[in-house]
Amino acid sequence: MTKAKRLLDILMYASAKRKFTAQEIADEFNISVRTVHRYILDLSDMGLPIYAEQGRNGGYTVLTNSMLSPILFTEEEAVSIFFAFQSLNYYRDLPFNSEINSVSQKLYSSLQNDAKSKIDKIRSYITFWNPKRTIATPLLQDVLEASIANSNLHIQYESKSGITTKHIRPIGVYAHDGLWYLPAYDYTKQKILLYRVDRILSILSTEKNDDHFMNLEEWLGFNEVKNPIRLHVQLTSEGVRQCKSVPSFDGIVITNEDGTGYINSIIDKGELGFITPLFSRLGIHAKIVEPKELIDGLCLQAKEILTMYNELN
Repeated sequence: MTKAKRLLDILMYASAKRKFTAQEIADEFNISVRTVHRYILDLSDMGLPIYAEQGRNGGYTVLTNSMLSPILFTEEEAVSIFFAFQSLNYYRDLPFNSEINSVSQKLYSSLQNDAKSKIDKIRSYITFWNPKRTIATPLLQDVLEASIANSNLHIQYESKSGITTKHIRPIGVYAHDGLWYLPAYDYTKQKILLYRVDRILSILSTEKNDDHFMNLEEWLGFNEVKNPIRLHVQLTSEGVRQCKSVPSFDGIVITNEDGTGYINSIIDKGELGFITPLFSRLGIHAKIVEPKELIDGLCLQAKEILTMYNELN
């Protein structure tokens, strides 16, 4: 039996048993105790979190049982996983960021030289390039763990109206356009609101819940239009191109034969605050037919900009 196969067998044995002696492994695999000690050192160098207890009743203890048995990948599978991790570079902060870096390094170092050369060469021809957000999200991991633990949070939150204290029940976090968002039930306003995680300044306290509440998957699946309003927009060909790149407009942008198009769909009124900046950027490439609230919002923005520059004349 090869050393690699023996190490794999011992790794699986140790991960399952968690606490054992060198003699137990020696008897199990018919090898010497001295060889066992050498193999344990090799497994420790490979990342197995193992603790040695000296003395008469000593032995070895695996500090966690979360180690997975090795998985064999083809060269193409390993390359695809490596580049999937690269797509996450768009985000400055990620849950389990250090673990992702560790997995990438382990995966790359485990490859044969020809596979490493292939990855190095592919890097010259393909990348997942997007402007990386510079906004820090230091509480991302804490918010995610609170969501999983079914805990309420008292947070300090910075919005347009200033810094306020909020009592919320997190549903989960999701990423969009380089930013992290937190849908959560606001106990004061008694409804689910959407928060930017980078605007959470601090977590003041937490409290555990015993009852079940919806999670992010359920919220995304049952996020009904509670306050319907019609969005009707006439688009130039450039307007069509830009609107089709917006995930929330997926499937509702209709293209005419000449390349122009339109949107004529029902949305939730609460989305107006999110889409107003988009149509402001589109300018002449998007003419709002309805709702009037969106038209009024764009006109107000235009007047504020004109007033600001008129003051300079």
